[in-house]
Amino acid sequence: MRNCLSLLLMLFMLQGFAQNTVVDVKVQGNERTKTNFIKKITKLKPGMKLDSMLIAEDIYRLKRLPSVSHAYFQVFPANIEGGYNVFYGIEENFTLIPFANVYTSNNDEFAFRIGLQEFNVLGNNITLGGFYQRDIFNSFGAHLRAPYLFSNKLGVAISYQDLITQEPVFLEDGTADYKYNNESFEVLGLYEINFRHRLEAGMNFFTEDYTYLFGSTDPNVPQALNVNKYLYKLIYNYDGIEYYYQYLSGFKSTLNFQYVHSASQQLPEFIIGFNDFTYYIRVGQKGNWANRLRLGLSSNMETPFAPFSVDNNLNIRGVGNTIDRGTGSIVLNTEYRHTLIDKNWFVLQSNVFVDGGSWRNPGGEFSDFSDSQNIRIYPGIGLRFIHKKIFNAIFRIDYGHGITKDAAKGVVFGIGQYF
Repeated sequence: MRNCLSLLLMLFMLQGFAQNTVVDVKVQGNERTKTNFIKKITKLKPGMKLDSMLIAEDIYRLKRLPSVSHAYFQVFPANIEGGYNVFYGIEENFTLIPFANVYTSNNDEFAFRIGLQEFNVLGNNITLGGFYQRDIFNSFGAHLRAPYLFSNKLGVAISYQDLITQEPVFLEDGTADYKYNNESFEVLGLYEINFRHRLEAGMNFFTEDYTYLFGSTDPNVPQALNVNKYLYKLIYNYDGIEYYYQYLSGFKSTLNFQYVHSASQQLPEFIIGFNDFTYYIRVGQKGNWANRLRLGLSSNMETPFAPFSVDNNLNIRGVGNTIDRGTGSIVLNTEYRHTLIDKNWFVLQSNVFVDGGSWRNPGGEFSDFSDSQNIRIYPGIGLRFIHKKIFNAIFRIDYGHGITKDAAKGVVFGIGQYF
């Protein structure tokens, strides 16, 4: 609260400078992040009139950079009459970060993904990373994301991955397990409309390979299938989140729309879209209430390879590894985070959550969402170990225990908040 009042007071004082000119914009506190990059993406320039709203936007934009843990500004008179120097102060994150996701369930399932990412390549907030995954089979991937590569608005993202998992396929007479291989290459153009609104658009070329392992069979479902596909992807992101170290407040919405074309009639073309609505509220000095609602629909085909899955590491903590699939999804995650210890560099948070959701069966009706067999509710508890000077250095442990029919229980480990 003290920091918010200080910022408001400084902005109010700037209103009195409205007819004064910016002589220079200086950057201080940055070591690894290039000064030219910071000046490239901020809007306030020498020769402009002092603009409190523009400075507020610049500070907001800087706080969202992976390389910045905190940002502030100062205004001082210059040697020229009516002129002022504006200083943007940067507190940097350490940005070479390992990450890991580990999850188990009471079915003795165990899977993990480990990797390494650098979020500030060349001091320009370019992200370069890769991962290795073990989920019965071995998988790997790599990605590059440069949101300001071409200008202060235009960038690119490129990724490659070769994922192999054991996936359940739900048939009328039971469940079959398939070895599923998805090898893909994706290119997206990134465009920043303004400091809250962003667009991503591009194509993904991929090959899906299904190989039957064991379980039930169906004469209408192939036991081996290899098909080439491509998809068009459009993502619209609105980010109104205010950041203050581990505390978040505000609203964020991300819409993901895809059109998928297949070379096989057994896996026909389809459309899929989903929207994540995320809302954070500060509770007192040490509390944070976090909420995420995902609404998703796809073409309602009667297929065992439906796109929306019920999964431990994606939407319902403790439920298990891909225990069901559907052509529609409604998921609500809500949790209360409370800071137990807050030191100069270290934070310990406790976490109480409820994950709940329901799915539409492939080829089913909207009434499937209210079917008790499709509803899963998993309350749980967790801990967060946070390093305040390292970007996204949040080690999380969550334990979820289902309270609906045929429920499971399990532990989910990971890097970063669950949402």
